[in-house]
Amino acid sequence: MQVSDFAQPFHADGGRVGVLFCHGFTGSPWSLLEWAKVTAGAGYRVSLPRLPGHGTSWQELNVTEWRDWYGAAEHAFLELRANCDTVFIAGLSMGCALALRLAERYPDQVAGLALVNPAVLGFPKMRALPVLHHLRASAKSIGSDIAEPGIQEQAYARTPLKAANSMMRMWVDVRACLDLVHCPLLVFRSATDHVVPAASTAFVLSHVSSDVITERILERSYHVATMDRDKEQIFTESLQFFAEHSGTTGSPGAAPQG
Repeated sequence: MQVSDFAQPFHADGGRVGVLFCHGFTGSPWSLLEWAKVTAGAGYRVSLPRLPGHGTSWQELNVTEWRDWYGAAEHAFLELRANCDTVFIAGLSMGCALALRLAERYPDQVAGLALVNPAVLGFPKMRALPVLHHLRASAKSIGSDIAEPGIQEQAYARTPLKAANSMMRMWVDVRACLDLVHCPLLVFRSATDHVVPAASTAFVLSHVSSDVITERILERSYHVATMDRDKEQIFTESLQFFAEHSGTTGSPGAAPQG
């Protein structure tokens, strides 16, 4: 199936420090593209893959499952790791669950996580999904939860329920192993989020084993904060985070210290 122009993956060569970007459920690389380009412009090697079933049609997403999405993220991570001394992972929503799972599986290879509105828990209405996805193929869209008028995430017009149920199964897997996450965390949470409850971020922060955790509350943005009114704060503070924890001096291409 043809991939939409806005959903094309983005990659940029850079120095020996890499950043993997993981987009959210029903979204595409479009929601993280500006963040990824700003990061590449600062000298980092960047990988922003398109997850299977995304950027095409919700029907196609409905025939994929969470292991397909994780497999694509893992492949991109290992490719970055082969070309970099240090790798960070940045994510939005479900992309944060993928980032956390990578940090659980590769605890000595992930230098840090920059997470925006991480999704590992849903609102109570999602409890019906294990049954509902057998009765209905889709529900209304969860995309473009953005405070800034006129900005569109280009997410699917419908939410595929079988795929959403698979995402919930991934959350169970990720939540069970959060204590294996030891790397530094920079977490942004929107004060108003109509897609993911605040309890999701709270669960992550209370269950990881990281010694360094920084949480920022975004007062002016909704769920897709990477395209919203606080995006510049996310871009600026994440670059500071990568620089602080990369073990380099000067540019991201510098050799690690120690």
